[in-house]
Amino acid sequence: MTANLLLAITAGVLVASGVYLLLERSLTRILLGVLVISNGVNLLFVVAAGRPGTPPIVGLGDPETTSDPLPQVMVLTAIVITMAVAAFVLTVAYRSFQLHGHDEVADDVEDARIRRLAEADAASESYEDTTFSDSGEDVVSE
Repeated sequence: MTANLLLAITAGVLVASGVYLLLERSLTRILLGVLVISNGVNLLFVVAAGRPGTPPIVGLGDPETTSDPLPQVMVLTAIVITMAVAAFVLTVAYRSFQLHGHDEVADDVEDARIRRLAEADAASESYEDTTFSDSGEDVVSE
């Protein structure tokens, strides 16, 4: 089985650029990243399928030259899943635009508090120092 190197490199570039878009704060760019990654993975499925052959229909051609139907089914499934994820991200972006006037992902308040505590090298209020007694039971020190 020989793989087309150009298609494999193209799939890698698509996945890499999709990951870059996923790291952005705008939900529109996140959606584009999901779509680009999906196209890259679908292309990888096609590359992994091997040489093209006759359609995988029983009785239509020689079984030796028939292409493998499993990658085709996986690509179709991936397309459906990508469409569902795209619809979900679009609804989240639309709702965010309705509420805030933009589709930027906001910082989480709890994450910002934990980051400030980490920078100050202080323990959070919810941290409990537990030690074990000789009997094996937890003892909470206050």
